[in-house]
Amino acid sequence: MGLTLAVANQKGGVGKTATAVNLGASLALDGHRVLLIDLDSQGSATSGVGEEHTKGASSYEVLIGEIPASEAIRRTSIDNLSLIPGTRDLAGAEVELVSYEDRHSRLRDRLSSVSGHYDFVLIDCPPSLGMLTLNALCASDAVVVPLQCEFYALEGLGALVDTLERVRSAFHPDLRILGILLTMYDGRTSLSRQVAREVRQHFGERVLRAMVPRNVRISESPSYGLPVVTYDPSSQGAVAYRNAAREIVAMTLPPRDASEQHGESHHETTTG
Repeated sequence: MGLTLAVANQKGGVGKTATAVNLGASLALDGHRVLLIDLDSQGSATSGVGEEHTKGASSYEVLIGEIPASEAIRRTSIDNLSLIPGTRDLAGAEVELVSYEDRHSRLRDRLSSVSGHYDFVLIDCPPSLGMLTLNALCASDAVVVPLQCEFYALEGLGALVDTLERVRSAFHPDLRILGILLTMYDGRTSLSRQVAREVRQHFGERVLRAMVPRNVRISESPSYGLPVVTYDPSSQGAVAYRNAAREIVAMTLPPRDASEQHGESHHETTTG
């Protein structure tokens, strides 16, 4: 049985889509079967793996029940990485879903027929806490939170934690934060160091050791339709995402295997 992870943060510009795309690609490169679901109307995760988000079936048709999830799945150029694309139609889904009685659980129900075929299902959520994100959270076993190392980071994280508590109490009592990934980290600034320190004090081991640095290769790679882990595998950003993916795997394995995986990734540099 695979693990479904929502990559979520209601704040935009925190590296959410880059995280979903590069974690998915990293897991696939390490031999795991991965399904990436683009639930954002901008379709950035779709184009980020080199696919068109204006053609073919998408997560929108899956959500509203026009087609089964299996008909929307595409293979990507990366072995082991499949995709359900996002489309602009998702912008209207926020309103359309309100009329359905099962509006919060539609994605979960529709993924049930395909999720077992994958080791990991990653859902790239829109930068909001609306109906699409609620569907992603209800469909997921846990949440990965990309957190930009900036002044308002903790405030935004607090709002997300409050939302997760409400989702837990109303719909999904087992939902949890699997990991918090610090992004856009610049060790030369006291602000980045301070935010990292405070987040680790508040959330302890749920904060991944890997930190994604500010790195121009991460910004360049989407224009080539590639995750940074394949666009420039030796770049600091790529190495950080590969390490983060291995930490996530370690968190989901039995204790003995997790310790082995932990030791394997510990030898690589996570930031630059």
